[in-house]
Amino acid sequence: MSRVNKRSVRPTLRSVLGRGHLSVALLAVGLAGISLTLLGVLALRVYANHNLHLIARSINYTVEAAVVFDDSAAANEALALIASTEEVADAKVFNDDGEQLAHWQRADNGMLGQLEAHVATALLDEPINLPILHQQQPVGHIELVGQGRSLLLFLLSGLGGILLCTALSAFIALHLSRRLLGDIVRPLRGLASVAHAARRERSFDRRVPEAPIAEINELGNDFNALLDELEVWHSHLQSENATLAHQASHDSLTGLPNRAFFEGRLSRSLRNAARQQEHLALLFLDSDHFKQINDSLGHAVGDEVLINLAERVRAQLREHDLVGRLGGDEFAVLLTPLHSREDAQRIAEKIIACMRLPIMLDSGGSITTSLSVGIAFYPDDGGDPASLLNAADAAMYQAKRKRRGHWHAAQTEASAAEIKNRS
Repeated sequence: MSRVNKRSVRPTLRSVLGRGHLSVALLAVGLAGISLTLLGVLALRVYANHNLHLIARSINYTVEAAVVFDDSAAANEALALIASTEEVADAKVFNDDGEQLAHWQRADNGMLGQLEAHVATALLDEPINLPILHQQQPVGHIELVGQGRSLLLFLLSGLGGILLCTALSAFIALHLSRRLLGDIVRPLRGLASVAHAARRERSFDRRVPEAPIAEINELGNDFNALLDELEVWHSHLQSENATLAHQASHDSLTGLPNRAFFEGRLSRSLRNAARQQEHLALLFLDSDHFKQINDSLGHAVGDEVLINLAERVRAQLREHDLVGRLGGDEFAVLLTPLHSREDAQRIAEKIIACMRLPIMLDSGGSITTSLSVGIAFYPDDGGDPASLLNAADAAMYQAKRKRRGHWHAAQTEASAAEIKNRS
């Protein structure tokens, strides 16, 4: 049970390759996006610090006169004029005594303003402190804190770009992986389908189609070559099995069914006749004077006689009748279905009559022999194969005792009663 569970949860090749392609694509895009964003932030940081120094110098020149004359209103106006249009979060102007002369602070934008302040604190330099000079003499100084809006916008746009590129890369990776998987998985599925058909259905005539990938195509060609060999082997094995089955159920000399095959067919016919309430007849044939032929003319001539006898008897039967060799010079004929006793007697007479013509031997000579036939009927003379064969055998010996080369019907009590009823 555990082995089946382990097999059922194994991932498919498509899922493994698909996840691999997607993971590699996302990782590559993520690393590239993060790297580019960091490089951009560093570049923008340098630019923002440089720009903040330029703003500080501009404020310095603008408020110099106001500081010299200690004019707070003019200093505030000049400071607000420049700081409001630049990336400045907080700006202060001090006189030479360290007293604050002017102050400007950007309005709080809530959460966005807090994020900008955090970004500015993390990425920009410490508040810029620049002295105010008049005739090369310090008259005060400026403290300037930069705003992180540009950096925040760049970070957000970078994050958005990374997400967009990740989604686009995932789509492209899936598309490319599907194309690659189609070139790999489709031929492998075809190969697996052919292998399953060969294993489960013994279908060796199917072949693996060509694949676009060289290694898989070579694998398919090797598998097709193996199937060619298996197909030849399987055909040869089927032929050998059919030959062996025929040899096991047929007489090697005459080609007729042997005793085992005949008795098996007789048993099935009796069961079917019992179900259908039908009649059948069994003819027991024995060659007259066959022992004398064997002893005087040899076994080769005896074999010729048996072969000719089998061919002549088979020619007198109907399509569904069966003749078999029980052993030696004994043969049996199963007549089914049987509509009347006269049909069996007529066929027995035809069999006896066919033996009146001489048998031409390979040596150029000829020989004449005859058959004695015993007839037993189902169900009058027996209800099973053994009793029916015994009744036909006994009738055949009755024919031999009375007159060779003739037929005789079994005379059991049941058959005698049946004949009496008919008369």
